[in-house]
Amino acid sequence: MSARKKTFALIGAAGYVAPRHMKAIKDVGGDLLAAMDPNDAIGFMDRYYPDARFFKEFERFERFIDQCNRRGEPVNYMGIVSPDYLHDSHIRYALRAGADAICEKPLVLNPWNLDGLQELERETGRRVYVVLQLRLHPDIIKLRDELASSKKVHDVDLTYITPRGRWFQISWKGDEGKSGGLATTIGIHFFDMLHLLFGKVSLNIVHVRDRQRVAGYMELERARVRWYLSIDRNDLPEGSAPDQPYRSIRLDSRAIEFSDGFTELHSDVYRDVMEGKGLGVEEARSSIQIVSEIREHALQVNMGEPHPFARKYL
Repeated sequence: MSARKKTFALIGAAGYVAPRHMKAIKDVGGDLLAAMDPNDAIGFMDRYYPDARFFKEFERFERFIDQCNRRGEPVNYMGIVSPDYLHDSHIRYALRAGADAICEKPLVLNPWNLDGLQELERETGRRVYVVLQLRLHPDIIKLRDELASSKKVHDVDLTYITPRGRWFQISWKGDEGKSGGLATTIGIHFFDMLHLLFGKVSLNIVHVRDRQRVAGYMELERARVRWYLSIDRNDLPEGSAPDQPYRSIRLDSRAIEFSDGFTELHSDVYRDVMEGKGLGVEEARSSIQIVSEIREHALQVNMGEPHPFARKYL
């Protein structure tokens, strides 16, 4: 008799990143039993799991999961791709329903919520996994290995400009209380990467912070970093494609290229989870602490050299 497929459910199935999760579930040989989202523009499900149950109301989704448990056919993993401010609640539901949670970044908005999740892991015996796929990017792994033996304090410029239209500020993403602000929404992967490469943060200064951009300076154990994040297409360097993200990391004036494959790593994340190597609550802590500090800081322009892109806004 063949082993039973690992089963999955997905909360937030109509979201932008949901297709990557469905593809990842397919790639690891899993079976998506149920998906939930109050929005129903999810025709892409036909590509992956046309027979999966779909629910617009959380209550009906919850009832279906309960029925699976009562039949002795529990959902093994629950993917969570709902709006950021709902992650904490949906992770807690997954654990209490007997499933391990695989959650998109940010795991939660506030660092103090992480302790509660770890306590619930102990109570339920289930695990929380976070999608920080940049850690699996081959170029980042290569750079981490290259820097591992170095004690030098490096100078780093990080720039990420990803144009967004007027819809962005009207959606939950434009509400800092729901998204955590730009540093969280578009930057948390990069702050996690900086921690991975250069160690703990000792200084975290914000130079510019408005609804379109956020920039600052931080010092880590082995790096001084000027960083700039923006959703304003007017910030794109001359010659850039107007509708494509611009990513740049300069390490001691050397360009680090990692654009290729940036969005294709979810299947690797899921494979690591299946093999017991997935990243958990503690791995998420450093980046959540960093963006929480950025969100709480008043503007401070008297410490750290500002990023060149930020100077025109000072």
